[in-house]
Amino acid sequence: MVGWHPEIAIAVTSPAAGEAGQVLRAYFSDVASRHYGRPATEGEIVAAMREDPSDDLAPPRGLLLVAQEKDEVLGCAGLRLLPGHVAEVTRVFVVPAARRRGLGSRLLDCLEEHARRHQACVLRLDTRRDLIEARRLYARHGYREVAPFSSGPYADHWFEKTLS
Repeated sequence: MVGWHPEIAIAVTSPAAGEAGQVLRAYFSDVASRHYGRPATEGEIVAAMREDPSDDLAPPRGLLLVAQEKDEVLGCAGLRLLPGHVAEVTRVFVVPAARRRGLGSRLLDCLEEHARRHQACVLRLDTRRDLIEARRLYARHGYREVAPFSSGPYADHWFEKTLS
């Protein structure tokens, strides 16, 4: 498989764990910097993390996957378990140095497998217009654009996928 690196481990990790905090901070730094069109300040990153906490990405309400190669944290993906066999995909992120290696796809595949194990039948997500790579990834994985289902300030596109 092109881009597949077996030495990269993907594991469910507590959002409170050190490696989770490290990659979540990198995620918020990246999306805040894209939003502002410049490197985000420390205060902006902290504010974004406070506004949109990740503590619900832990059992029983969700989970957080963290990808690591040796001691280096490379990416993450989160899942919120919602009523009605629905789950929300969130925090799909790969650090810039690890991009273009297929890791985003591996994280999404792994997240979908966990969603199936939790009896989720439908996955949904929202994303911003400037996250073009993310929208391409979701489309390649069978997510289709749907009508808005959330009203967050950073939601410009909404996607859904039925799991088989």
